[in-house]
Amino acid sequence: MTKRELVIEVAERLGYTQNEVASVVQATLDAITECLRDGHRLEIRNFGVFEVKKRDARTGRNPRTGEEVSIAEKRVATFKPGKALKEYVEGTGPKPAFDEHSGGSDRPSGLGTQDSEP
Repeated sequence: MTKRELVIEVAERLGYTQNEVASVVQATLDAITECLRDGHRLEIRNFGVFEVKKRDARTGRNPRTGEEVSIAEKRVATFKPGKALKEYVEGTGPKPAFDEHSGGSDRPSGLGTQDSEP
């Protein structure tokens, strides 16, 4: 699924315009990216954990020449799925609920709404 397909799917499910959803998806991705860039860990209950891990410097080999090559230390973004998501994907568990505040509204409060009061 591409980002565009995700935007279309969410817009259809929630009744928002694609532009509204595209803004929310982009803001979410930006927040995750900035969190990881700053070296923080992001946990979404029942979904998984995004974090940055450090890979130590090491010596590798050029596969063509067999020559030793030094590989510098680097930081890599990782994702570890949560138990509920893992079980759902494997077909052994129910669809997980990711929201922390299960309300009765189809439309989350504050999204796409404008207050008429100052």
